[in-house]
Amino acid sequence: MNQHRNQNPQAGDLLLSEPFLKDDNFSRAVILLCEHEEGIGSVGFVMNKPSILSLGDLVSELDFLDADVFVGGPVEQNTLHFVYFGIQLMEESKPIGNGVWWGGDFSDLIQLINSKKINLSQVRFFIGYSGWSPGQLTAELSAQSWIVYSDPWSQELFANSSDQLWRSLMKSMGGDFEIQSNYPIDPRLN
Repeated sequence: MNQHRNQNPQAGDLLLSEPFLKDDNFSRAVILLCEHEEGIGSVGFVMNKPSILSLGDLVSELDFLDADVFVGGPVEQNTLHFVYFGIQLMEESKPIGNGVWWGGDFSDLIQLINSKKINLSQVRFFIGYSGWSPGQLTAELSAQSWIVYSDPWSQELFANSSDQLWRSLMKSMGGDFEIQSNYPIDPRLN
């Protein structure tokens, strides 16, 4: 198993918030890190924070798709993004690792869904994203706000329910992480 307090995450790693992170945007968050370049910054999507919206609420032409939309993060929540699992089906998609691809042309995605070449269960839609300026994520890692999960994860990422994803990944790391997975969100209520 890889070191989970890694100070050098890569695109394709997951960031798991530490159990008592006070930021409501990231409490018990699992973030798929899509870009990470020290001098440029980092971009990722919160994989386990469903919004109250569906895809049809945001794009009227897609109201026939009964797809959940997740809150990818607090940055630019007027933007719509997606990732999908499987083989690369769109030329513009960026490989993230573990068989996950980021982005592509929305009209191509709709054609793939309509032709049943991709199933909606293989796609996650997001409003907004999580972003870090140069050096910001490194500082947050030094402060131990995040746990880097570098092990193969794609099955769990798309198979677990949103409310169980963080706990499942923490448990899979064993040791202290497994114990921390059972911590209450607010220890004062224990």
